[in-house]
Amino acid sequence: MFFATQNCCLAAPDPAYRHHDRDRPQPPVVTPATPGTQDRPGRAPSDAVVLFDGKDISKWLSLDGTPAKWIVRDGYMESVKGGGDIRTFQNFGDCQLHVEWAAPSPARGEGQGRGNSGVFFGLRQYEVQVLDCYGNQTYPDGSAAAIYGQYPPLVNACLPPGQWQTYDIIYTAPRFEADGKLLVPARITLFHNGVLVQNNVELVGPTGGFVQQPYNPHPEKQPLALQDHGDAVRYRNIWVRELGMPGKKEFNLPDALLTEYAGSYTSSGTPVDITREGTQLIASLGGARFVLFADSPTTFFAKTTDVRFEFRRDQQGRVSQLIWSIGEGGITATKTR
Repeated sequence: MFFATQNCCLAAPDPAYRHHDRDRPQPPVVTPATPGTQDRPGRAPSDAVVLFDGKDISKWLSLDGTPAKWIVRDGYMESVKGGGDIRTFQNFGDCQLHVEWAAPSPARGEGQGRGNSGVFFGLRQYEVQVLDCYGNQTYPDGSAAAIYGQYPPLVNACLPPGQWQTYDIIYTAPRFEADGKLLVPARITLFHNGVLVQNNVELVGPTGGFVQQPYNPHPEKQPLALQDHGDAVRYRNIWVRELGMPGKKEFNLPDALLTEYAGSYTSSGTPVDITREGTQLIASLGGARFVLFADSPTTFFAKTTDVRFEFRRDQQGRVSQLIWSIGEGGITATKTR
């Protein structure tokens, strides 16, 4: 799979502006977040994407794209044994993520069997462990606020089970060369209940147990996910702020929908072939190959060329047409198989 090289640098002064330059643009004004209490969640900052407000779970899906099966009640959502992991509909890259969670009370089990869940960047790729570690020991790189299997937290800042806890996570996505070679590894900074527990650590690859896996190339923006590990862990007040230059919103669509879009389309003898590679569509057009990214359930774009694709259905609800354009205008292609 092709991924365009992206420049990723440490923050540095912008050379386009002089020292104390009065013509430099002012920072955007943002209303800060308000802290929550044990009885009431806080409020997200004004520029955040609210992923869960205590009522609406529509921004979350099961991993296969079907509706999330977690329970929503009393201002929180709760993992259901057998309900499976859930992931966001929208994809995110570099970001600030705020999550509030509570382990089941009264506590049951010990070690990894007590209040186990996880916060993932990507689908089971980079995990911040969620676990009830209040008076409960386990292997250090699997404890609460660990980067699972890689970095134990600097300290154990856990509250008792049943109490609401906060994770504030700064995530920097890895970057890859066009040939898939790792350019810059992922990094994570984490505050657990306001205490710094991961200080800009560099991930050595995907997290997991037993064997350390190497990096596999993937897009910069991916879904966020919450783990169902069989314990009734609760979540509330989840929000995210995208960092860096604003870009197009990207979405991770259900597998069944991508499969419907795949096929051959023809317009005036010009074939357009749409194929699936994992969770992405690939368009082959005029000898060129484009990796497509969804910016809505029906429209896609490429990051290398200003080309857009829109899928349309007939009166019977079947995918029947593809509208594609480069720059301006649009050409209608009919699905032939």
